[in-house]
Order: sequence, then C-alpha cells, then structure tokens
Amino acid sequence: MTQYISRRPARLPTIAPSSASSYHLICSGEPQATGGPVTAEVQARHGALREAILAPTFSCVAARASLNTSCYALGCYGALSDEASVQALAQDLARFVLDQDRMDSDFTSMIATFGGEAPTSEEEFEAQLWALLRALHRLDTVPYSPEVSANPQDPRFGFSFGGRAFFIIGLHPRSSRVARTLPFPALVFNAHRQFQALRDSGRFPRMQQTIRARELKLQGSLNPNLANHGEVTEARQYSGRAVEADWAAPFPHEPQAPKGRCPFGHS
Repeated sequence: MTQYISRRPARLPTIAPSSASSYHLICSGEPQATGGPVTAEVQARHGALREAILAPTFSCVAARASLNTSCYALGCYGALSDEASVQALAQDLARFVLDQDRMDSDFTSMIATFGGEAPTSEEEFEAQLWALLRALHRLDTVPYSPEVSANPQDPRFGFSFGGRAFFIIGLHPRSSRVARTLPFPALVFNAHRQFQALRDSGRFPRMQQTIRARELKLQGSLNPNLANHGEVTEARQYSGRAVEADWAAPFPHEPQAPKGRCPFGHS
C-alpha cells in the first residue's frame, strides 16, 4: 500500500454552503448519508455506476479497484450546466480533498454525477464540461497545485482545485467510447499524486498496458487522444471526444468572475 505524504493546502476554498449538495462516502459498497440523504436517485445513479465499471469487460482496472475497495466519494447534482450544480460540486470537492487523505487505498476518486437533460452530442458535453471546470476554477480560492501547470497548452497541464491536482474523466450517454458511456453525465476526479506514486513504484507501465489491452478488446481501437502526462496536454483527454489536431482547451482564458457574479459568466 502506498503511503502518501499529505500535501493538504494551508487553507481550503471558501465556498458558501449549498442546499444542492449531495455528497456520499461509500462503505461496503453502499453510499452513506455523509452530506445529504441517500435518496432513491442517489441509489439509482450509484447502481448504474457500479454496473458499468464492475462489468467484466470494463477496461479501466484502476476504476474497478476504487469501487471494489469502496474508496471513493459520490456526488449527485442537477444539470451539468446549472449554477447550483457547480456551487454544490465546489463545496463537495473541497470536502473530498480532506477525505481523500484518510482513504486507505492507492486508487481513490470523486465521482460527480449530473441529472437533468443529458447533452445530445460529444461536442455539447465537451462544452459543458469545460464551462463547469472554468466555473470551479473561478470559485477556487487556493493557489493552483504546483504539481501541474495551469496553462492548458502546456504538456504539464492538469486541473487543480483546493490545491490538489486532478485528472478529469468525462462520461456521458453520447460518448463514442464504450468505457466512457453512462446513462447520465459524470466527471471523475482522479488525483495526479496517485499516478505519480504508481510511477515511483514502477507499477504504472504494467497498469497502463493492462488498461490499453482491455480497451482494445472492448472497443477495437484506442482513443487517439491517449498520451502520457508531460508529452501533450492532458486536456485533450478530458471529454473523451477525439479532438482535432488544432483543438485548444477553453481554459482559463476568461478572467476571474467578480465576487457575487455567476461563476458561469451568465450575469
């Protein structure tokens, strides 16, 4: 078991409490009432996640390990494009940064799921994903993680929140990748430090080979955006769409939103 050195930020983001929060740590495979009641909707989304990720053909063995050890948090929110969703997710992601340090596993994740009307195309999901990440970035009051670059064109780019660097995996009903398909939109936040720990222990190449072999068997091809961190910007991989050669991530070109304004820039 990898022993992480806690890199807890000196302070966490100052986020106003949100009534839309629905944050649940998992115990023995079941969501707990950590930050909201375990409703029928929470149970349904959690069941759909487990069904997809624990299927024998699912390619990502790291995701399977996270679910098998119950070392993850589940967030259930409204529509991906709603301001209330980003406020609730910001609150819960800040909490997860603390909870993650107490999880006894090499594979831990925060899985944010969204309701409402699902995006009708990969392009629409991609646009909503980046709008949400920009909104989270505007709400974050902690300096960007030094593990990664904030420049989306930099090969060292990674998303940071609460002082922690994350690799984002987007899933939704319209994805062209089988392993990125769910009945509802979802974002998985995986800490960069987990991948670095695997590299340091020499286990990362074997895990990567296993995942790619399973992906080839499942889909018949690899996602053309796949690359190792530091080769090209990982932003190209977040949505799961095979982005164009000249594609540029829409982050964080817009200035920080003034205090009291909508984090999505709507007002």
